[in-house]
Amino acid sequence: MTDDELQVLVQKISVAFFEAPFVHQVTFNRRLRSTGGRYRLQDHNIEINPKMYTEHDLATLIGVIKHELVHYHLHLSGQAYQHGSREFKQLLKQVAGLRYAPKSQQNEVARKYHYVCYHCQIDYWRQRKIDLKRYVCGRCKGKLQLITI
Repeated sequence: MTDDELQVLVQKISVAFFEAPFVHQVTFNRRLRSTGGRYRLQDHNIEINPKMYTEHDLATLIGVIKHELVHYHLHLSGQAYQHGSREFKQLLKQVAGLRYAPKSQQNEVARKYHYVCYHCQIDYWRQRKIDLKRYVCGRCKGKLQLITI
């Protein structure tokens, strides 16, 4: 899907669900990592994470678009547009938008290092190797042992 096709899709969704036109720009932004999309307050443009379309289905993309359009229309009408506001939650529920974007498969980080406490046998999984002379178990202050890499 190109940016032009995305623009047409967002305009159709805006008219169909919000009964108001979307007159600003929408683009894919590859730099978005942990979020599905972003509504920019300064210029009223919307950026969408392309992984919402490539790694997930069209329904997920439409849900993210609806979420960002809720921010857009509430902000332009002068109402509370933040996630925690009552107006935002009501309008999002009314248009059946996604509250949270699904996690990307590439954002899942492999936890390589497995440590176990000698004393209480609790497991710890870490991304980075830790210095066993400096760090101890958070529960019982016992020594840790590296199990697997």
